[in-house]
Order: sequence, then structure tokens, then C-alpha cells
Amino acid sequence: MKRTPLTLAILFLALTASSQNTRSQTQPPPVVSPEVHADRSVTFRFRAPNVKEVAVSIEGSSKPLPMQKDDQGVWSVTTDPLAPDYYGYSFTADGVGLFDPSNHSIKPNFLYRASEMHVPGAASLSWEIGAVPHGEIHHHFYKSGVVGDDRGFFVYTPPGYDPRGNQTYPVLYLLHGFSDDASAWTAVGRANVILDNLIAQGKAKPMIMVMPLGYGAPEMVSHGFGAFSNTELRDRNFKRFSQALLTEVMPQVEAAYLVTKDRKSRAIAGLSMGGSESLLTGLNALDKFAWIGAFSSGGLAEDFNSAFPVLDSKANQQVRLLWIACGTDDHLIDLNRKFQRWLTSKGVRHTDIETPGGHTWMVWRRNLSEFVPLLFR
Repeated sequence: MKRTPLTLAILFLALTASSQNTRSQTQPPPVVSPEVHADRSVTFRFRAPNVKEVAVSIEGSSKPLPMQKDDQGVWSVTTDPLAPDYYGYSFTADGVGLFDPSNHSIKPNFLYRASEMHVPGAASLSWEIGAVPHGEIHHHFYKSGVVGDDRGFFVYTPPGYDPRGNQTYPVLYLLHGFSDDASAWTAVGRANVILDNLIAQGKAKPMIMVMPLGYGAPEMVSHGFGAFSNTELRDRNFKRFSQALLTEVMPQVEAAYLVTKDRKSRAIAGLSMGGSESLLTGLNALDKFAWIGAFSSGGLAEDFNSAFPVLDSKANQQVRLLWIACGTDDHLIDLNRKFQRWLTSKGVRHTDIETPGGHTWMVWRRNLSEFVPLLFR
């Protein structure tokens, strides 16, 4: 039988409709997860009809939440109301850790990637995107002679920054933690949003923010947290990071951006491993930094006399701010308190901040929001 183009078109449409009907009958509807409710509770869902046990681990929670399966094979659980913030989370199905397949948002990390969710809050929260002028983020790459690898760093320029202008800006070097990469403070910590809001509110001075890769020994990552028990590796990591920052990153920044090139216009701060790096670099280079912040410092050896061999009360003439923060539920609180007591014994002035919370981004976003307004005053 001869088929005309019209006949073929009708046949094609009929087959397509039949195929779509078949798929609609065999494929279950998509799962919505996470679902954030008006009271800020969150429902997580995960379709896995053939597994026996599923739980969800949420950043900041002390233990995983068991999930229950319905007759469609969908596991779910609803949390209590959560504080407004961004949270990492992951599923564990029969002992296997998994992303949420219904959520495209991922927290980057070399070792502990997770899904991410946003529990919205008031516009006054510094990490919520507001109707304010926004700065820009620039990504730079270079070959490190100190470390011997190809690496990069990110630079935030504030709203109104004009590279052809004459205005210069103070600069904050902001360091990430162990297992993070150089994007962590913007991709997870929301540092650029925090600065946008604080600058718009007049709470912080316009500044340039530089976020370098924090590994002087990149093999630290492959060793996991056990790397910090390897004294040689740990010390090499800290030493070479400081060298790379001072001799490679800073000169590039000061050549490419309109930064004020004096110590009173430079700050350094970081979280966890980056907190220790900010102390080791900043307090041993007071000719370059006047503002130093450490959030939940980790990896710092307790032989403080060796780590800071020349630090004494004379530093008070140079340090405009030494700000040391840690969550009271953080496993590193004892180390931070020991360091604070050592500073007191040396007569070095410092500001001690203890807040609720553990070793989480919820603590560090708030640390940054409180620290930045104190700078360059």
C-alpha cells in the first residue's frame, strides 16, 4: 500500500502518543525533595523500593534521621523547624552514602560532597541575596613555583569597583578549611553575598577579598584527616601555603587590582585549617597584616612557642584585631581555648568569641558576618 506524507505523519503522531502513554503508565511521578514548608520544617524524600533502611544526615544535626517507606517505595521524613540557613545533607541507603537524586544543588568538597538545601529567612540575614548592588567574582590561574602545581584563586571586587579608577581598597585574604577547594567561601560560605549586604548597609567598608587554594602540600587531601597526625606533612603544608600566599598570590593581586599596599589595609582570616593558616601566616608576618581572624582553628600543633617563636606583647603595637572564634559544640574548642590562654600568658591582646554550634558552615557564615564589620576601622 502506498503511504502519502499525510498518512505517515498521522501514523507517527499515533505512535508517539502511544509511546508517551506507555511511559506515563510505567514511570512513577517525580519525587519532590527537599520540600521546605512554611514553618521551616523540611521533608526529604527518596525513591528506593528495594532497600531496607534509609536515613538522612543533615549538617549541624547530631545524628541521622531514619526515614519511613510508603507503599510506592518512597522513603520520607520531616524535620522539626530549622533555623534559616543553607544546609548540606546526604542519604544513607543500606549503608551507602548518596546525594539526593531529586536535588541538583551540590556542596563542592574534595572528600565530603553533599546535597545542599536552603531554608529561607529574613532579608536582614547577611547571606540572603538582597536588592543591593553586587560585587564581582574573578577566577585566576597560575603555576606555583613554591608548591609545584597549577592552581587558582578567586577575587571578589566590591560594587562600584573600577579597574581604571584611582580609588584603592583594603584587602581581606580569606582561607578555606581542610577538604574544601578555593571556591568554598563563595560556593558554600556565601562570602560574596555577605560582603554585598554588609557594604550596602554601611556596616563594612568596601574591600577586595582574595580566596586562594589553601594547600601547601596538596597530598594532604589524599591522606584524609589522618594527614594532621603526620607532623612532617602538616608542617610542610602550612609552611608552603604561607610562602605561596606571600610570594605568589599577594604580588599577583597587588599588580592586578587597586589594593592599598600597607599592612593596616591587609587582613587575613580563615576557617578550620584556614584558621590555623591565618594565625601562622598573620602572626608571623606582622609587617604585612594588621587584622587577623581565626574561625574554629584546626590542625595547629599545641607547641605554640615553636609555632610563634617571636610573638610577645610587642605585637599589640601592630595588631589592630586578633579575633578567635569557635563553636561551643566544636571538637576543636579545647585547642582554641588553649591557644587563647597561651596568648594571654604572652600578653598578646585578642578577642575571644564562643557561639553555639559545631564545626559547620552555619557557624562560619555568622563568624564572617561579625568579623568583617570590624575591619579597617
